[in-house]
Amino acid sequence: MLNKRFGSCLLALFIVISLFNPQTASGHRSAAQDVYQRAWQLVRDNYYDPNFNNQNWLAWEHKYDGQLRTNTEAFKAIKAMLESLNDPYTRFLDPRAFQDENDAIDARIVGIGINLQQSKDQSVLVVTRTIDESPAAIAGVQAGDEIVAIDGFSALGLTPEQAAEKIRGKAGTPVKLGIRRAKEVKMIPITRAEITIKAVTAKILPSNIGYIQLSTFISNDAAHEFRNALARLANTDGLIIDLRDNPGGLLSNALEIADMLLENGSIVSTIGRHGRHTDMASGDPLTHQPIAVLVDEDSASASEILAGALKDNARGTVVGTRTYGKGLVQEINRLPAGAAIHITVSKYLTPAGTDINKVGVQPDISVAKKDEQMKVAVEYLREKIATLQPIHTSSLQMIH
Repeated sequence: MLNKRFGSCLLALFIVISLFNPQTASGHRSAAQDVYQRAWQLVRDNYYDPNFNNQNWLAWEHKYDGQLRTNTEAFKAIKAMLESLNDPYTRFLDPRAFQDENDAIDARIVGIGINLQQSKDQSVLVVTRTIDESPAAIAGVQAGDEIVAIDGFSALGLTPEQAAEKIRGKAGTPVKLGIRRAKEVKMIPITRAEITIKAVTAKILPSNIGYIQLSTFISNDAAHEFRNALARLANTDGLIIDLRDNPGGLLSNALEIADMLLENGSIVSTIGRHGRHTDMASGDPLTHQPIAVLVDEDSASASEILAGALKDNARGTVVGTRTYGKGLVQEINRLPAGAAIHITVSKYLTPAGTDINKVGVQPDISVAKKDEQMKVAVEYLREKIATLQPIHTSSLQMIH
């Protein structure tokens, strides 16, 4: 996406299931033609830019009349149509990709448990994360590994989506990856399995600082897991929320998690064809602990919504490097034949009114080296806690 692709990981999405109504189908059109027509109509009615990125959208309505006989032909036509928008986030999902997406939202996938992205020159696939206790983790695959082969075939030049198509398969079946690490290439056999996706890990650091790593917003369970982590860390003096390498997910999760943390104020504003909407914090946060937020160049979309909300409301201090810069929101729309399309339906602004698309969220404290970011966040919180401690002690004495 732009100069990077985020594998099968999702960026911020509204979930809208658009059911196809067969009564709207024209009697003389083929079923494949109806699939194409439905996709065209959904974009016409919902795309956030009424000028369609300076494309003549009406020209696509009848472009393939009488030419589409099969779903495969319809799918190819839809891909071509969507690509004309030059919007990497408005895209087609075939039935398999749509099912994978639904599985991820349900917090379960069948696979080996890795996140992939392309190198900047798009020549190499890099593992950005392995899911704990997944087949890949058990086999020894690590973040930073390069995938150079899949089942004996070169993986050089593949997109994350193309690689995922070759790696996925039924639970219990094998796949062999060629992994390059420190200039050494070795073949690693891995057995696919059903994996439960955990969005949150939590622990207590020295100096009684709570640490929550939020790796994805895609799972329906992400906000629930985050709420449980806050309860577990309720007695710590401060919180570090780690959004590094988090490519985003469901907008609803970002809104709910932000509301758990914000004292008041707006969370995010979305602007689409049908106007502007601002989501506000309820003013009933679950914690008042000081917060540091860790971000990097791979913190995208829903991660940027949360980081931006905490920063602009002066609720958290953002530490790290400038974020990815995805300020657009997509809907998932179901098509006939089991396929779907993502449609960009709005752009979003942070509470300060900042459009971060292709710009990103600038940290309050810039720290380039990843291994130093945590140290800086901990030190910041220690200093913050020290300034708050006398007030906290006085409050306790008054209560008693």
